[in-house]
Amino acid sequence: MRTNISEKTLQDLEFTTVLQHVSEHCISGLGKEKVFNTTPIESRKQLFRELHLVNEYLSSFESENRVPNHGFDNVTESVKRLAIENSFIETEAFLKIATTSLTVNELIKFFKKFKVQFPTFFEVSQKIEFTTYVDDEIKKIIDISGEVKNNASAALKQIRRDINNIRGKIGASFSSALSKAISAGYLDDIKETIVDNQRVLAVSAMHRRKVAGSLLGASKSGNIVYIAPQATLAYSREYQNLVYEEKQEVIKILRALAETIRPFTPLLEEYLDFLVHTDAVGAKAKYSREMNAVLPKITKEKRVYFKNAYHPILWKKNNAQNLETISQSIELNEKQQIIVISGPNAGGKSITLKTIGLLQLMLQSGLLIPVDERSQTYIFDTILTDIGDNQSIENQLSTYSYRLKNMRYFLRKCNENTLFLIDEFGTGSDPELGGALAEIFLEEFYNKKAFGIITTHYSNLKVLANELDNVTNANMQFNERTLEPLYKLFVGQAGSSFTFEVAQKNGIPFSLINKAKKRVETEKVRLDKTISKLQKERSRLQRTSDNLEKQKSKGQEHLDSLQEKEDKIQSKLAGFQELYDNNQRMLSLGRKINEFLNKYFQNNNKKELNTSFNKWVADEKVKYAKKNPIKPKTKSQKQKAKVVEKQMQEVIKKVEKEVLKKVVEVRKEKKIEEIKVAKEKASYNYKINDRVRIIDSNSVGTIDKIDKKNVTINYGVFTTKTTLNKIELVEKAKK
Repeated sequence: MRTNISEKTLQDLEFTTVLQHVSEHCISGLGKEKVFNTTPIESRKQLFRELHLVNEYLSSFESENRVPNHGFDNVTESVKRLAIENSFIETEAFLKIATTSLTVNELIKFFKKFKVQFPTFFEVSQKIEFTTYVDDEIKKIIDISGEVKNNASAALKQIRRDINNIRGKIGASFSSALSKAISAGYLDDIKETIVDNQRVLAVSAMHRRKVAGSLLGASKSGNIVYIAPQATLAYSREYQNLVYEEKQEVIKILRALAETIRPFTPLLEEYLDFLVHTDAVGAKAKYSREMNAVLPKITKEKRVYFKNAYHPILWKKNNAQNLETISQSIELNEKQQIIVISGPNAGGKSITLKTIGLLQLMLQSGLLIPVDERSQTYIFDTILTDIGDNQSIENQLSTYSYRLKNMRYFLRKCNENTLFLIDEFGTGSDPELGGALAEIFLEEFYNKKAFGIITTHYSNLKVLANELDNVTNANMQFNERTLEPLYKLFVGQAGSSFTFEVAQKNGIPFSLINKAKKRVETEKVRLDKTISKLQKERSRLQRTSDNLEKQKSKGQEHLDSLQEKEDKIQSKLAGFQELYDNNQRMLSLGRKINEFLNKYFQNNNKKELNTSFNKWVADEKVKYAKKNPIKPKTKSQKQKAKVVEKQMQEVIKKVEKEVLKKVVEVRKEKKIEEIKVAKEKASYNYKINDRVRIIDSNSVGTIDKIDKKNVTINYGVFTTKTTLNKIELVEKAKK
């Protein structure tokens, strides 16, 4: 898969704003930087992996197995410096590297333990080497406070022991000098203080020559001088030498540690990349949770079906102001390849178009999107947009020139794997000429089998959308009384611009609106008025339909309940009927036997009783056989059954032939009659007020005007012109 999504498309759809919102959930500067560098992913395999990573992280919020802490410090510079031969880094930098290593290893263990819940994270993390060597080696040398441990080397251990000893001597010598100076009364009230990180005596200025030592300063007033006792100076020099030796030994130890860790710098870079990526994935997942975003089904079939889709930027803005955001449901498929959205300004056309484009762009960049989980979509190679004015002062291009340049780019890049989005299609030039060119562009996109959504006010594009098989009109719904937008998309019908109605609502004087109406072509006003009426009628019908649907639902529930009761009653009745029939049959049999017995008791003729009884039984047997025919069992019986069936089939075929002959004759007569009627219609001279219809049309209108071969037909709300050879008579004008 090779994507071709330009920087202009990202700008048109405000993709950077979405990335800004996502970056707010990052826990590191490097994570934010990675999020801001997010672009559409070209590799399908890589895209699916990224989407599944975000989805797995999102699912962890609802699970007991939350993804462990993956916070980290930016050790990029430290790792780069560590890679330089014979270099070293500070102890704090080593500790940050150790923490980074520990964090990654903890994540690798976690994803291995819960690989069923996090299969994609497991797959990614298993490609990284698991080793505690870096962490162990650093912690052998450096303690948790950032100090090099005493046992890091024997020399360091001895130096620090000597430093502690000399500190003791310095303390003892200073205490002795302090006691002597106090006894002699040479000190000020504060006795001692600290200067240049060493203890000094606070000597009164008048006694400064009486105290042996080094003068290190004086107070602002000059009344006190600060003297380091002579006895401590020799120890202090020795102490400074030992501190210097300690520092050099620490550097030596850190160089050795750097030498040990240096082979692992590529692995440390890999660790850092993994943590940065995990931070970016976590930010996307947190953003998805905030937006109630999901991963829709991605199909191989070319189809976009976004159910209850929200524009994420608009949703976030409205949510901050406690305003409701209206969701949109829209579908593009092979039979609904392009949707042309029309209707008044400020009705939500552009935001609907941007919603589809931005959600598709987000998904192809590895972000989940705020739609219903039953939504589906397809991965497009190219997403093309033409949204906004785009007048270029720098390039000295007018709006229309810029748009034409953009259309040229569209025509070059557009193919069957393209999704294009054009706002206010055809604007910027003369309406008739620009509209005609827009028609040609639309037909080109249609012929190239590209999927797309356009918004327009041009009537000719609405008509074209109605004529092309896989192009559909749509409009943004309006309240016909208040002319307030409802921000709901209705697919299947073009929308009126409500130009004059909206102007009137916004306070434009009625007299000016009437003047404007007179300057517009009558037919166009009538067409727009007709569309407006149809929209109002459809809105009314929609409300009625919704009410009827509710009533139908309630009625259906009632009918289902009644049907269930009726079924139970019918079942019981069938049982009673069967029982009644059996009882009647038994009564009938009983009466017949009783009749035989009474007759026998009267004449005492046993022979007559047997004859009558046997005859009756034979009759009953025949009746039973007719109702329950016996299936043939023997070969002879089966052969007889076949013969009978064959005879019946022959009779049926004979009847069919006779019927077909009659049908052919009837068709001939009908055809002759049709030719006769056609001749009569062809020779008929049409008159005004004749009721006619255009051939292959269902609508019936009345002839208003006949001009040679042209005729004007009035349909009530609108009129149309055509030629006489394209109409047929429905009813002659009444005299």
